[in-house]
Amino acid sequence: MEANFKIKPLNHVEFSGYFELTNLELEKIGAIKMIVDKFPGVPCRISLEDAQIGEEVILLPYNHHKTTSPYQASGPIFIRNKNSTPTFEINQIPQLFNHRLLSLRGYDKNGIMKEASVIEGNILKEHIIKTFGNEKIDYIHIHNARPGCYNCLVERA
Repeated sequence: MEANFKIKPLNHVEFSGYFELTNLELEKIGAIKMIVDKFPGVPCRISLEDAQIGEEVILLPYNHHKTTSPYQASGPIFIRNKNSTPTFEINQIPQLFNHRLLSLRGYDKNGIMKEASVIEGNILKEHIIKTFGNEKIDYIHIHNARPGCYNCLVERA
């Protein structure tokens, strides 16, 4: 039986007010504002789209694996000044992933990594389904493989 899944970007509400912060205020939390100078290349974790050239983004540290296991993790993410978080359909893959080398990390309900793989983004759907074929996997994190940055959560649907 094929496992259905749902891609979950970060919620825009969590970042409300960030674009109103001064550079000094951002610096205090380890964040910086930047202007995008290449496309594709700056993936927003709220919209799961590449930011456009000339667009202002914020690069900030983010605790993306809030667990009590040894696999708790944080790292840098980009966010755009978007009004709302998109909702993806069951088994829908955002175009953002098609041209990237990705790392999939499958975790159990206790936040322990049970599986990991590196794949080309154009075969992401098949690998999510394959990873969820392991009954021990409760959720998956997708990262960009080369820089290692977190992209999003994948849950069973």
